[in-house]
Amino acid sequence: MVAASINKVQRQSGGTAAALEAREITRSLPLGKERIDILHGINFRIERGEFVALIGPSGSGKSTVLGIIAGLDSPTDGRVLVDGVDITAMSEAQLATIRNQKIGMIFQAFNLIPTLTAQENVEVPLYVGKHEGSPADRAREVLELVGLGHRLDHRPNQLSGGEQQRVAIARALATNPAIVIADEPTGNLDAKNSANVLNLIRELRERTGTTFIIATHDPSVAAAAERVIRLYDGRVVGDGTPEEVGISEAAAAEKAAAGMVVSRGS
Repeated sequence: MVAASINKVQRQSGGTAAALEAREITRSLPLGKERIDILHGINFRIERGEFVALIGPSGSGKSTVLGIIAGLDSPTDGRVLVDGVDITAMSEAQLATIRNQKIGMIFQAFNLIPTLTAQENVEVPLYVGKHEGSPADRAREVLELVGLGHRLDHRPNQLSGGEQQRVAIARALATNPAIVIADEPTGNLDAKNSANVLNLIRELRERTGTTFIIATHDPSVAAAAERVIRLYDGRVVGDGTPEEVGISEAAAAEKAAAGMVVSRGS
């Protein structure tokens, strides 16, 4: 049923559907006899191959938006389309299929299985659903792509934090998804490894054409993206290049402040 829906949309659109669309998304939760509104009519469209940062402070609704576009939560009203497929009213079984086929996830804490090797971790999503070719061959291919072809047989505790996040990125790419969503992907990394991961994402986007969406509160991370969607109080309050939404200036100020702290401590 899901596959038929995907094929129908691709035939109708000529294969040019946006990677992701959020249309008038609202989210509210009961609070006693009242309701608390978290999202207030969120709208955005992300095209195939874009590198977008979703930024906002704690309480801005960023995590709620992330859960909804990943199919992990449902909006109170509005629609979400992933690769042209409306996921809003799907059952959990249908959503699981969409997440396996269309959405790759990268987490702050890596979420690797400690008893499995790098290659085995990347193979895991390929054993769910229908995917062409050999899981082992595909896992080796994407690990080579992220520069870890020499670490196939290493377990997570034998890898650095930056290497673990590279394995997580390879796992997210394994099923060739329409979008990869990264939730604070540099949150557990030092400055050098953070920069390496962001550079890798830019390179992978260019080489594979995959759409990357990074959720972050850090302007220096958001500044690495080509486009920034800024959230505040459950609303989109900015959408444009980092320069257009003031992210580049904020990132520069943050780096300068960090440099002052280092110099004072040295």
